[in-house]
Order: sequence, then C-alpha cells, then structure tokens
Amino acid sequence: MTKNKQRGTAFETAVARFLQEKTKYWVERRALAGSLDKGDLIGIPDWCLELKDHKSINLAGFMDEAAKESENAGTKWHAAIVKRRNRNVKDAYVVMPLWMWAEFIERD
Repeated sequence: MTKNKQRGTAFETAVARFLQEKTKYWVERRALAGSLDKGDLIGIPDWCLELKDHKSINLAGFMDEAAKESENAGTKWHAAIVKRRNRNVKDAYVVMPLWMWAEFIERD
C-alpha cells in the first residue's frame, strides 16, 4: 500500500471513529467500487461523504467527486470532509454547496 493510500485510510478510519463517538450513527468505511464509487463512509442516512487527506486542497474537484458518488449512491446530500493539515480530525472541514446547506437546515 502506498504512503498516500495509508494516509487516506488512516483519515477515513479516524473520521468514522469520530462520527461514531459524536453522533448516534454507526459509521464505517465503505469498500472501494472504482468508477461506481458511492463515497468513503456508510451509516449516515441520505448522505454521501467523500473524504480527502491531500497536501493541496482542490474544493471544486472534491465536490465534483462527491456529487458523482452521491448520484451513484442515490443519496439526497453530499459533502467532502477535508483534513486540515497538522490538526486533529475534529478540525477537518466539511464542504457542501450553499444551496444544499440551505435545504438541509430548512428540513422538517
């Protein structure tokens, strides 16, 4: 396994553990599915989560990937969870389009 793959796997595991501890959901890493990928984590209904631990942040690319994987998974919402360099997993960024955030906060 490459160093980048190891780093990504470690970040995905850390985020899954954090969400398990801080939410009511049992969150797990999802198996890779190539071009039909459905996000990196499972366990939160209606969400597709794409996790990124990259040296440089490419929000547009990350969001395009999250949107495509959300389409594959058939979820209502999607977000990219992006590692913040040299910080704890709890300080990662959660990125989503503004229209989606507005829809999310107005739900019943």
